[in-house]
Amino acid sequence: MEVSQCAPQEAFRDLERAFRNWRAGRAGRPRFKRKKSLDDHKARLTGSIRVSPRHVPLPRIGRIHTQERMEKLLALLQEKKARILSATISREADRWFVSLTCEVERPDPVPREGEPVGVDLGLMFFLVLSDGTRIEAPKPLAKALRRLCCLSRQLSRKQKGSRNDAKTSLRLARWHRRIRNLRRDGLPPVPTGRAKTQPVLVVEALNVRGMVRGRLARSIADVGWGMFLRFLAYKAQWYGATLIIAPSDFPSTRRCSGCGWVEPKVPLSVRVFRCARCGLEIDRDLNAAWNLKPYGLTVLNGPTGSSMGRWGPHAIHRIAWGPRWPVVIGAAAER
Repeated sequence: MEVSQCAPQEAFRDLERAFRNWRAGRAGRPRFKRKKSLDDHKARLTGSIRVSPRHVPLPRIGRIHTQERMEKLLALLQEKKARILSATISREADRWFVSLTCEVERPDPVPREGEPVGVDLGLMFFLVLSDGTRIEAPKPLAKALRRLCCLSRQLSRKQKGSRNDAKTSLRLARWHRRIRNLRRDGLPPVPTGRAKTQPVLVVEALNVRGMVRGRLARSIADVGWGMFLRFLAYKAQWYGATLIIAPSDFPSTRRCSGCGWVEPKVPLSVRVFRCARCGLEIDRDLNAAWNLKPYGLTVLNGPTGSSMGRWGPHAIHRIAWGPRWPVVIGAAAER
């Protein structure tokens, strides 16, 4: 089968971008991927790509039947409100997927005003809001960890390169795909609901990349904080909400929400915050959410509330969740 010229061209463009980011210090040195990996096979195709309700014609490949119907995309294409830029073919375990990169016109949302709501991310509860709302995390990895350990143990006992080794490796890849899909399906409704109901959200900057190097790396990676914050950043702009990111040195957990006293240290094992000055006893996650709410009011009413218009939905990647200044994303950043 002949290969489209777009696939190697896009691969070389990605390689050039990776080396440019490495030389600029924005990323590590590019590394070769394993040929045996079941999740690293990707190819991006550009050019004239047209779709039908149940098929996607690809260059040199032909018409591909799709599992999902695409009437909404077709309606946007016919109304000239969307344009297909590229199609990416990827493999996950034993399944192949086609994802379309589209440029879609979205109307500017009407900015909403209201009191800020502090949002604290945790492991016991995924979200704790200043109004008392608590949302539990699905934690798909914790529920499937026993099966993963069993499959990994079976794979380690197989002869390398044998058929049984390939079969067991495929079973393990399928299970990882299942866990990844459960996390992807469970996270998007949470930021969507918050962006639709709360006009102003205040979260604390978290250095997720540094936190996954500690002893709680598995639990932090399972809840998907980074994915949730990326979703929340662009959904806030979609629905007219404002997202305020507090700096990394803001003592939301160590500060008393009653009198403002800052404790020198609050270990992670201490789940109840006890103030040494006023004697307030409160859940540590709720105390952090209460401290983030007045911080949001200070940012909106202060001079920084209108000076962060340069930050967009991709600010999550640029600041690496470790800023030492407040970042405003959404409606308030454009005032």
